Amino acid sequence: MYRETVEVTRMIAEGGLEVVNGGGPGVMRAATEGAHEGGGVASVATFYPKFIENFEGKDPQNKADKEIIMNNYVDRTMKLLELGDAYVVFNGGTGTLSEFGMAWGLAYLYFGHHKPLILYGGFWYPIVEALVKNMRIGDRPGALRVYKIATTPEQVMQYLQEFDLEMPPRQEIKDDLSGEKAFME
Repeated sequence: MYRETVEVTRMIAEGGLEVVNGGGPGVMRAATEGAHEGGGVASVATFYPKFIENFEGKDPQNKADKEIIMNNYVDRTMKLLELGDAYVVFNGGTGTLSEFGMAWGLAYLYFGHHKPLILYGGFWYPIVEALVKNMRIGDRPGALRVYKIATTPEQVMQYLQEFDLEMPPRQEIKDDLSGEKAFME
């Protein structure tokens, strides 16, 4: 999985995209290495908990170009979701599961204007199948169309290109009340 993560993120970086991850070891460190191998930039969103024993934290060997330090796990997750223009979810632990659930929920809520969600690895098939069988996910139009499962780095790139072609262009608009910029999908 480590080597495959490096390969996927190398290809993503070669495509001109920044790689963002949680700054930890394992797959997260592999993502940073892949970004650098592809000549790209890697940023990490981290936090430094005081009273959490089961959190791996920032890996000193994850040599990202930029670190964004958040106050807590929820803020870190939200920052990762904000920074990502697409999500490639590899095998991981409870944090990965939490982030995947949030990304899937947001994709469903914003269906048709959502960010690409790609689950990497064939192990996702029985997981998603069990979720659909045992939860009310299949009852929601669009919930099963917001993600794709890729089993090769090339397939990830293909899905990203397909998604880009399928989505309507983003148009910048100005909110007359606040003066802030937003994007109209």
